[in-house]
Amino acid sequence: MRQRYSIAIVKIEFLAQIFILAFLSALPVFGSSKDEPKWLEVHTAHFSVVTDAGEKRGREIALRLEQMRTVFGQLLLRDKLKMPVPISVIALKSDKQYGLVAPAKQSFAPGFYVPGADRIYVVLNLFAADPWRSVAHPLAHYLLNFNYPPAAGWFDEGLAEYFGSIQIYRQVELGGDPELAPEWHEDIFDEMRRDPNVPQSLTQLASSPVWLSMVDLFNMKHDVPGTREGTHNTLFYAQSWMVVHYLLNKNKLPEVGKYFDLVHNQKMPVEKAMIQAFDMSPAQMEEAVKVYFKSLSGLGIALDQAKKPVADPVEIQQPDHLPLPFGIDELGVAVNPVKDEEARAIIGDVMARIPEHREQALRDLQQLAADPKENELAHRGIASDGIRQKKFDAAAEELDKATELNPRDPWIWYYRSAMKYQKAQATRHEMQGLANMMQDLRAVTDWYPEMADAYNMLGMARVEGGGINSALEAQRQAIALAPRNVEYLFNLGQIYVAGKKWEQAREIFTRIKGGSDRTAAAAAKKQLDDIDTLQKYGVRPQRAGESEVPTGAASTPAAGTANPSAKGGAAPAKAAKQAENEDEDDETEVRAKPPAPKQGTTGPVQFLKGKIVSSDCSRSPEATVTVLSGMTTYKMHASDYKSLLVIGENGFSCEWTNRLVSVNYRAMGKDEGELVSIEVR
Repeated sequence: MRQRYSIAIVKIEFLAQIFILAFLSALPVFGSSKDEPKWLEVHTAHFSVVTDAGEKRGREIALRLEQMRTVFGQLLLRDKLKMPVPISVIALKSDKQYGLVAPAKQSFAPGFYVPGADRIYVVLNLFAADPWRSVAHPLAHYLLNFNYPPAAGWFDEGLAEYFGSIQIYRQVELGGDPELAPEWHEDIFDEMRRDPNVPQSLTQLASSPVWLSMVDLFNMKHDVPGTREGTHNTLFYAQSWMVVHYLLNKNKLPEVGKYFDLVHNQKMPVEKAMIQAFDMSPAQMEEAVKVYFKSLSGLGIALDQAKKPVADPVEIQQPDHLPLPFGIDELGVAVNPVKDEEARAIIGDVMARIPEHREQALRDLQQLAADPKENELAHRGIASDGIRQKKFDAAAEELDKATELNPRDPWIWYYRSAMKYQKAQATRHEMQGLANMMQDLRAVTDWYPEMADAYNMLGMARVEGGGINSALEAQRQAIALAPRNVEYLFNLGQIYVAGKKWEQAREIFTRIKGGSDRTAAAAAKKQLDDIDTLQKYGVRPQRAGESEVPTGAASTPAAGTANPSAKGGAAPAKAAKQAENEDEDDETEVRAKPPAPKQGTTGPVQFLKGKIVSSDCSRSPEATVTVLSGMTTYKMHASDYKSLLVIGENGFSCEWTNRLVSVNYRAMGKDEGELVSIEVR
């Protein structure tokens, strides 16, 4: 007993020493405050890193991101990679501050990624080890979107998962299981405890005796990455990961390009295209991938290690290795001090883009803007939020104040143009101040020659000003920089219509109509329906409740969202509804008034978390799902459960009970709703 007591005393003294050291280290070092400011910006050729962790850590983060970018180019067999949306990185040394900035779902992750049309934000928690690895998956999607033609979901997700395993030390390692997590963890008492809720890893899922057929996998539709991606712990992700793993290992990326050309451009059936591109039948390819998977013994060893209750698991090398593309001494870096109030404004801009933090962020930005210290970034952050919220007058006031403080800031030129473009779409009026807008956009493209959105807005401004050829030049540049952006392609079709280049317009809208973006496809169908009348009479056909619109620009689907047009035409949501109505009876020239929509098919989409109590499919294909959320029981209806969007599983199951779910639905009454999508955990 005495021995235990003395050991306890030693432990207490040791912990006390650690506490004192931690307390002293947390005190400000007054002697170094003059030498190094609290915030620094480390700027490289492709990334801007704002950090409060000092120059060394800032350089390290910038180096890793530049190395990741180069490695991804090597995987894609690209010497150069385009980055048409600037990426800004916020690297925070404090775990507490990171927790205040991060969305609730990402608060325990080492980092998170905030997409945007104007810029991408990456926020990293430097308290965690190698936090840059946490954004490898979305960074892969970003680089794919701007540097590879439109592809199928299996390829995009498979490559993103493969890249998500990246580790960089003395060399680059790839190919491990990015979704593998240890089942055992140390608690605060140094006891090992098993977490029963650790999801199946990709290795476990791929070890299943039953795979999706290759034709089914290659045909499977997948949402635009970053919209409704859901969990990655599914057979679709596991099999996609291993197929891409195999193709990269066997140097078959050129064959992949040939396959997508056959399927997307030549409209060849998947099975035939696989045989022609890969010189294998789907069954032969499935067998080859399975044999390859079984040859990766390291994956099985890593899986076994993750199941063992050990505090320090043995480090296992990943299957693929590459030399470091360059080191810290070869990286061009510019380091600049950042004022504390400017860093706070940047963080406020990040948080304003996160729905759950937006209101607090706007209060912080407004307080910074009202401070006697000049803060152009705060005014700019409020203005960019106003543009996103379509509060254009308020945004214009903030941009005027920002311009007074720094009229030479290229971001102000960009946001002034974005405000005019978005306002014209929202009001269906002509863009105001075209000459100044085009001047601003030319300055933006001089400052950032790869900014695709600036070329898109310039193209639409030029066509409205009557410059068809110069508009085509700008719009083609936007598409060259962002080949997967449906909005830019749709706008190109509008420019062709304005220039009476009917066949080119038909080709563009036909391509969009056959794409996966339903809103854009419906709007493209409307354009195709209108072209014959436009070509013959110079005006669009009249529809009930729709006024005559000028020849030229029409509705513009902004990357899958329903934004009205810059000049005339129905908004894409309206065009989509018209197209859907017309699909019901294409042979009828004069249509009856469509019936009123059923309750639950319109209105805002609401969100709910809970647990499935039961699923009733007795009236197939309809299903009624009983969900318990808190103390309330909800009845959720699906008109066709076979076509219901399901995340986390390959499809809806009538056998589901006691499963945790998140559902999107439209209310049909008290405690009832029509399902839009369901995510199963």
